[in-house]
Amino acid sequence: MQKGTKSNITGNQLEVAVKTVLTGKGFELVRYREWEKNKAKFGSELLLENIPFKTIYGHNGNTEFLLISQTYHLQVRIECKWQQVAGSVDEKLPYLYLNAIEAMPETALIILIDGAGWKPGALTWLKDAVKQKRYTSATNRNKEISVLSLTEFFTWANQTFTR
Repeated sequence: MQKGTKSNITGNQLEVAVKTVLTGKGFELVRYREWEKNKAKFGSELLLENIPFKTIYGHNGNTEFLLISQTYHLQVRIECKWQQVAGSVDEKLPYLYLNAIEAMPETALIILIDGAGWKPGALTWLKDAVKQKRYTSATNRNKEISVLSLTEFFTWANQTFTR
C-alpha cells in the first residue's frame, strides 16, 4: 500500500472515531449541504460533516466537522489531521493555523491531531502558536482553539457532554 493511500485510510479512521464518539453522545450526523438546504428538518444537536469555508488564499476549503449543540450552547469546528509516517502534512500546520484564526468563521475550534509521524517540533509549534495566539489581529483574538490528541478529544467529549 502506498503512503498516500495509507494516510487517507488512517485519517479516515480518525474521522470515524469522532463520528462514533459524538453520535454516541446523541448528536445527529448530517452532511452540511443537506442541512443547509433544509435546516428545519433537523434537530438542534448536530454533527455536520464536510463544512465549507473560504481559505486565506480565497479558495474553497472544507473542514471535517461542525458540532452544533443548543443544549450545551456550542458551535465548534473540528479539523482532523493524522500523520502516521513522515510526510508533508506537518508542513501544512501553519496554513491550517492561519485558516483557523483568519478564515474559519467559528470562534471555537478543535484541531484534532494525532499519529506518530510528525516532524520534531511541528506539534510544539502549533500548540505554542495557539497558546500564544500568534498572528492574531484584533478581530480574531476571541477565537478559542484547542489542539487535542484523540485521547484528549475523548476526554473533552466525556467531560463536556454529561447530561
